[in-house]
Amino acid sequence: MTNSRINSLLAVFRQAFHSDPAILVRAPGRVNLIGEHTDYNDGFVLPSAIDREVMIAASKCDSRLASIVSLDFDQAATFRITDLEPGSDSGWLAHPAPRWAAYPAGVAWSLQDAGFHVSGIDAAFTSNIPIGSGLSSSAAIEVAFATAWAHLGGFALPRPDMARLCQRAENEYVGVKCGIMDQMISAMGRAGHALLIDCRDLSSRHVPLPDGCSILVGDTKVERSLASSAYNERREQCEAAVRLLQKYDPSIRALRDVTPEFLAGHADELPDVVRKRARHVVSENARTWLSVEALKRGDLATFGRAMLASHASLRDDYEVSCPQLDTMVEAALKVEGVIGARMTGGGFGGCTVSLVRNEAVERYLSEVPATYKTATGIEPAVYVCQAADGASLIRA
Repeated sequence: MTNSRINSLLAVFRQAFHSDPAILVRAPGRVNLIGEHTDYNDGFVLPSAIDREVMIAASKCDSRLASIVSLDFDQAATFRITDLEPGSDSGWLAHPAPRWAAYPAGVAWSLQDAGFHVSGIDAAFTSNIPIGSGLSSSAAIEVAFATAWAHLGGFALPRPDMARLCQRAENEYVGVKCGIMDQMISAMGRAGHALLIDCRDLSSRHVPLPDGCSILVGDTKVERSLASSAYNERREQCEAAVRLLQKYDPSIRALRDVTPEFLAGHADELPDVVRKRARHVVSENARTWLSVEALKRGDLATFGRAMLASHASLRDDYEVSCPQLDTMVEAALKVEGVIGARMTGGGFGGCTVSLVRNEAVERYLSEVPATYKTATGIEPAVYVCQAADGASLIRA
């Protein structure tokens, strides 16, 4: 975070609410190093929080209203805390509400439904996480607002519980069937580490990332929206695979329970598309564990190969890549010092992630964007990131 961003946020809050905020909080975006589309299959993921974040300035108010100003959209929204229901426009003081406002509203609804007292709030927020690029700007908004309400309300909210409630907000209020990964890493990240998450029981452990490396995020500038993409369709195909495989092993609850050997033995029982989707998830879970073990040994070559295999599986079996993502990955791999590269996020556009030795960062920045623009005609953005801490109070 920078003082200029904080000062701009404070100025907007003061202009809107004629006072200083009681608290400043932040929650980071994330990049997933490996383990893609495994989270909603009860699988394993290895994301890292990044040093791009949502910041909120907020105060409790006496009314039961949430009045929220977005610095980046130059918009405001107001809703009654007590009147929120999924699938309903009740509670909103003006229609139509801005699209971004569904995220804090969903968090307010989810917290209240879980029994927490959610106060009225005056808030202003800003983000430097690119929207629609697969770096989980929506989860960062959710976790930041949950953090703000917990501090203002004085209630304890363990980080895994916060993640669950924010995921529920996105699933049931916003209407996107996301898994738990994005909210978990935004809440629980640690600087210099990735986080291995078991998406079934939410157990996790921090995995140190290698010294002397940076995380480079290549934004293809091809926007994607989970709500309007084939994300929900992929989830339904995975559920179909589980139903078919349960005929041969009733103990299977999710694709997480399927081994590569079991899937291979029953592959002919699945429709072609369903088989491909299942093959990606099952192999990706195995790659995630392989990657964690490689990082523990300092075996970056094996980790890099796992990233490449992940991208190929997402491209060919899960079919969520696109030509621009493929081009960005191929361009990264031509740069000496790039350990591995892959698409990250839901797919259909968005970003790639590359693990790059620090001495190769400048080469990447000079070569990859130029190669990508020549091939696609699109000017990309590249973000040099470090692994960051999860949600926190900046100041009270």
